[in-house]
Amino acid sequence: MARAVEWAGRAKSDLRLAVEYIRKNSTTSAKAFLAEVADLNDPEVRQVFVGRYRVLYEVHPDAVWIMRVLHTSQDLLLALGRRTRDEAEREE
Repeated sequence: MARAVEWAGRAKSDLRLAVEYIRKNSTTSAKAFLAEVADLNDPEVRQVFVGRYRVLYEVHPDAVWIMRVLHTSQDLLLALGRRTRDEAEREE
C-alpha cells in the first residue's frame, strides 16, 4: 500500500536552508542534494543509519525488504545507478 509522504513546515524550511547553504559553494552540488532528497518522496523506500552505514529498505504489507547497505561515504546516487561516475566526478 503506497503511503503519502508529507513534509512538515519546519522540514521544508530546513531543506530550503540546506540547499541555500550548499549552493554557496556549488550550484551543481545543491541540485544533486535536492535530487537525493526528492528520492525520499518515494513512500515505499526508507532508510535507517546504523553506525556509518545507510540501510535502504521497503515496507510491504507482508515483509520489509532490505534493498542496499551502503557506507555513508559512498555516493548514494552513483550507488543507486541514478548518475554516472563521470557526473559524480564533475561535481567534486
